[in-house]
Amino acid sequence: MTQLRTRPTLREPHPVRPWAVVAGALAAGVWLLSFGMFGVTLGGYVGWTVLAGLLAWAAALALTRYGDRGVAAGVAAATGVAWAAAALSVIAEWIRRGAWPL
Repeated sequence: MTQLRTRPTLREPHPVRPWAVVAGALAAGVWLLSFGMFGVTLGGYVGWTVLAGLLAWAAALALTRYGDRGVAAGVAAATGVAWAAAALSVIAEWIRRGAWPL
């Protein structure tokens, strides 16, 4: 009689929880929005958003190494969305004006 071999169950030692991703995205969203509101012009908005995103990514890297990876994933995702919104704002203004807005 042959024995059935079972595969080992591998578990992540520090799993990413969905609530942690949402918490990181919300915190980063508030962070990026508050910095983006400092910009009065489109160039100011883009500059502040890029600066806030770089600081948020530094925090995400630190969280990846020393903290919660789920929060870091949420921060990185929110930063990507904010940078995409800034880029789309520049593109929309470029199309509207017909000249480079920055």
